[in-house]
Amino acid sequence: MVQITALYDNTKITMKQHSFATSEPTQNKGDSKNYILDARMEIFRGETSDRTLQIHSDKSIPLQTALVLPIDKLSSEYLIPPVPEIQRTTLPAEIVTTDVTERSPFKLVIVNMENRFNRSGENEKDLRKVTAQHPVALRHLPQLHLWQLFTSLPPAQSDELKYYISPFLAKDAENKSFLLLSKDNSSKVQAFDVNSPLVETEGSAIFYRPGLLINLIPETDFASCYVVNTISQTDSYAVIVVHKDLTDGVRVRNDPLESTLWQDLKGTDFRSASVALSTGKSAILHTSSKMAVYFVGKKENAWFGNPAAILSHIPDFRGCVLSPEIVRIGTKAGGWRESLKNCTDDQLDLVSFPETILQTQINKKVLQANTDNLQEVWIGMRRSSMSGEWYWLNGSTVKDTNWEEREPGTVHDGQCAIMSVEDGFGWRDEDCCKAAHPVCYKEPVVFLLSKNRMDKTHPFTIH
Repeated sequence: MVQITALYDNTKITMKQHSFATSEPTQNKGDSKNYILDARMEIFRGETSDRTLQIHSDKSIPLQTALVLPIDKLSSEYLIPPVPEIQRTTLPAEIVTTDVTERSPFKLVIVNMENRFNRSGENEKDLRKVTAQHPVALRHLPQLHLWQLFTSLPPAQSDELKYYISPFLAKDAENKSFLLLSKDNSSKVQAFDVNSPLVETEGSAIFYRPGLLINLIPETDFASCYVVNTISQTDSYAVIVVHKDLTDGVRVRNDPLESTLWQDLKGTDFRSASVALSTGKSAILHTSSKMAVYFVGKKENAWFGNPAAILSHIPDFRGCVLSPEIVRIGTKAGGWRESLKNCTDDQLDLVSFPETILQTQINKKVLQANTDNLQEVWIGMRRSSMSGEWYWLNGSTVKDTNWEEREPGTVHDGQCAIMSVEDGFGWRDEDCCKAAHPVCYKEPVVFLLSKNRMDKTHPFTIH
């Protein structure tokens, strides 16, 4: 089954299952749908197969579960994790054989266009690395009696990375949880210690417990917004890891988390929380920073999960950003009216920011954009010549203001608002003819999940 969430309206999707079936559904912004695959797509026991699922879209879409890497995220080099000791898989040693599928320690599934890849290691049982001339996708499948665990392998890394691990992943299996660590020239199985939830390694890290195999998210890959699609008739959770000073910015379906949900990760500056999810899909975002989010499901004694699908790396209090806001200081200095025209000529607006939270966000970006060390800039507020009241150009209600002391003056003083580009970013009224640079602005495109629950499962249609 494939779960697809559309990020834009009228998203046209083409799904081709080898030569068996082709489907061309259309989804609207926020819609999530399940699609059942043809049973003949199964790899079975063959060493090679050309039965791939190809998914194309005229707009961006994330897929779950397990998380599928898009082509632009693939790599030409992967590190193979070690296989932990698993009863009836690697133990007892005399039953292990690559000649019997159910008794081989693991299988690699390589998806590539041409047979152009190399593997390194003493033999197939000691495989450590796969390299290719062109990007490929790899799945690692440790074999278990009666069923398989699988995970997509992350591209090889040479930098030392930090992995913060939530104790929730090891719940009720603390003595049976391990970390599968892979470096360029070595690999090892390390027991997971809830008192040491930080692992630093130059390669990849995979968390293993009986029934669960999940890639860990390094701090460098934290994001600001994720979408999680639950699976029916299972206990579904979002597992969140974030800096301890930034927990207030986490939102699940626009709601903040109760402080009691957070658990310190011992010896680190991070915290984690596990949140039970209702049926359907949930957007999990951070208003000002980045975090790691995993989806974990439990049905009876079976656990499964994966890193949640990322929608955005750009934090914003308004939602999941698909296209970021633009904050730009105009290149020309002029009066207020000239500055307004300079912005509109660039398809931007003279900035209106009626709320304190938006003012704080934009002020930081103005400070970063102020490469010419300007002292003051025009903003999109002026006084009405009819009523004498101040108003925002975009029509927003004037509520949160940042006037400097003894500002604004009377109706006989300045008619336009100018902002200091210094500590405090205070406003004052000013003669509209004064020459100054404008702050030009464009709102972000924000993803909003549709209010409907997850649509029912859709079979492919054969054309």
